[in-house]
Amino acid sequence: MRELERARWRCRRGMLELDIVLQRFIDNDYKQLSTQQLQQFERLLDLPDQDLWNLITGRQVTSDESLSTVLNLLQKN
Repeated sequence: MRELERARWRCRRGMLELDIVLQRFIDNDYKQLSTQQLQQFERLLDLPDQDLWNLITGRQVTSDESLSTVLNLLQKN
């Protein structure tokens, strides 16, 4: 449970739209992630807000295919 609260805290960003998407993701999908997917999510959270938002909205494409599974889940939220 501690990991969930830490992730929830990291999802608090400076962009309202990003906050909404990330909180929905935490509420709907986070608990079902595998260890590998949790690591992918943490890597995505390390990105600057604008870069993360651009990936979620499809304005930017990542060349890192390992992020695609979690990124697809985020895009659905």
